[in-house]
Amino acid sequence: MIIGTAGHVDHGKTALIHGLTGIATDRLKEERARGLTIEAGYAYPESPPAFAGATLGFIDVPGHERFIANMLSGAVGIQAMLLVVAADDGIMPQTVEHARILELLGVTRAWVALTKIDRVEPARVAQVTQELQRWLAGTVFADAPVFPLSNTSGEGVEALGQTLWTAAADVSRDNVSRDGAALSEPSAALAGAGRFRLAIDRVFVKRGAGVVVTGTVRSGRIASGDRVRLLPSGLTARVRGLRCQNRDTASASRGERCAINLSGADIETGRLARGNWVVAEASRVTDRHRLDVVLHALPESPTIKHWAPVHLHHGSAHVTGRVSLLEGETLASGASMLAQLVLESPLQAAHGDRIVVRDHGASQTLGGASVLDVAPPRRGARKPERLAWLRQLREYLPDAGGHQDSSAFWQRPMTDGTGIDLSALSDNLDRETSELERSATLAGWWVVAGQGSSHALPEMTQQMLYRKALDRLAQLHELEPAMRGVDIDRLRRMVAPQLPANLFRPLLERWKTDGEIVQHGPFLALASHEASLSPEEARRWQQVRPLLEASPYDPPRVRDIAQQFGWEEGEVRRLLRSCALLGGVYQLRQDHFFLTPHVAELAGVIRELDSEASPGAKAADFRDRVGCGRKLAVAILEFFDRIGFTRRIGDSHKVIREDMLFE
Repeated sequence: MIIGTAGHVDHGKTALIHGLTGIATDRLKEERARGLTIEAGYAYPESPPAFAGATLGFIDVPGHERFIANMLSGAVGIQAMLLVVAADDGIMPQTVEHARILELLGVTRAWVALTKIDRVEPARVAQVTQELQRWLAGTVFADAPVFPLSNTSGEGVEALGQTLWTAAADVSRDNVSRDGAALSEPSAALAGAGRFRLAIDRVFVKRGAGVVVTGTVRSGRIASGDRVRLLPSGLTARVRGLRCQNRDTASASRGERCAINLSGADIETGRLARGNWVVAEASRVTDRHRLDVVLHALPESPTIKHWAPVHLHHGSAHVTGRVSLLEGETLASGASMLAQLVLESPLQAAHGDRIVVRDHGASQTLGGASVLDVAPPRRGARKPERLAWLRQLREYLPDAGGHQDSSAFWQRPMTDGTGIDLSALSDNLDRETSELERSATLAGWWVVAGQGSSHALPEMTQQMLYRKALDRLAQLHELEPAMRGVDIDRLRRMVAPQLPANLFRPLLERWKTDGEIVQHGPFLALASHEASLSPEEARRWQQVRPLLEASPYDPPRVRDIAQQFGWEEGEVRRLLRSCALLGGVYQLRQDHFFLTPHVAELAGVIRELDSEASPGAKAADFRDRVGCGRKLAVAILEFFDRIGFTRRIGDSHKVIREDMLFE
């Protein structure tokens, strides 16, 4: 368990950690000279025999308001708070701000050390204790116990230490229990830790080892020998060695503070700095200039206005930007709202990350943001369907312990027919798509995947799309009775235009198993549909057919038929194309239609000529055999080339599909 100090400057945080651990966390010469913490310090004591196996670490953050940025950097990874308040001063500005910052970062567990009790009367100790309890009652730390103590005499320090070690032992047992369950329970897919990410807060070179970076593991797991990427540079490196809580280790996981020894041809300390990230090589995290978030305003903050300039602290990084409110023009103190952070410099964020928001002058903490979407669209940020999606993404936010139960996310109904793009969601969450597919399947969703894409549809949405497909097919059959069916992509555009074409086909295969939808080549139709001409078309076809039969190898064209009957050319063309869809005729060239039996006869002629001459059928021989003009003979032979019955070789046409039927 990693415990972070919080509190006003000169209230005894560093001295208390020394009393609890025997370790001096002031490592800078200037800190020791001034008696003032400037950079975060760290202490990892050996566990007492009574708490063997428990891990307890302390992060000592600076309390002076001028070093609040350093405090925020050190606060990354803190799992519990040790709030330090001097009995003589009582609650001070940094007392409140530090506690609020840790609350914004998701910390919910705390203990209060009431220091310097040797300097005041017992009545003052009681008074400050009551003030603390009243103030904490309005925070998530309402149940935090208060330990009066003195760093000078040591009074009360041992009792606090015993309490902290007991809590650390409990956390260790819970982690072992949870990890064991994760190996055996199918529902563990709902609470995956994501890919490895670590926010760098220190970079240095160790003689004999090389470049070392330190930080707290934000998610996932890392092991010696793993390949990693460094952000924002994009350089790759290998993990040469690991230390957690000042001990060599083979691996580190979420919540642990560790030092990583990196090796790689391009790794130089000048290209690494506080605020950078170490991520798994497969991680999809990258630079982001816009982040959709849920923004929480502190009760003590002023009203936050739309497009307000702010300072943003993410991990150990610090950038500036603006707040774009998505559900109103102002955010009142203590309220929450969906918002978009527009950044002047990029952050490398993932869903669920916490961001601390401070005012334009960096003098006051306004609130905090939980990241919902790292790749928001540039337009339509306030559309109802977009806001609904962001509210659904809130269900995937981790709890205060960093753990997730995404069951509520998958239980939310969706009726817009879009489903969820699991490939995009995996990028946002920085998780494996396969993990999300398991989660969706366990929740009863349909998962369709193909060509690197994956989509999940709730059963209700899938049934809605299926009924819509049946309705559209029925409507098209009524409007176009001569059509054997509907082109697959045309049906997709009518039923599920948001679904990629490569995912509509596997969904279609599931629908076809019910037997109501059948496929004829590239066409889809209802099983009950029989293509036919309309009564009017059937009447006209009875008039046209004799004309085509009378001249089998040189039938009249569309314009000739139209002139003979006094019809519009467009009407004749539509009639013959409907007949072609039904298999009654073939369109050999523009506005030239042949009856199907005659096309079969022409194919027979080509077979005969091909068998008589090794090069194949020539245009002149074909013309003489069927008795048509040369131009028409060439057009007929080219038609058979186009459909793959023959292949042109020089001046001849060789049959390549003896088995092709013309019916």
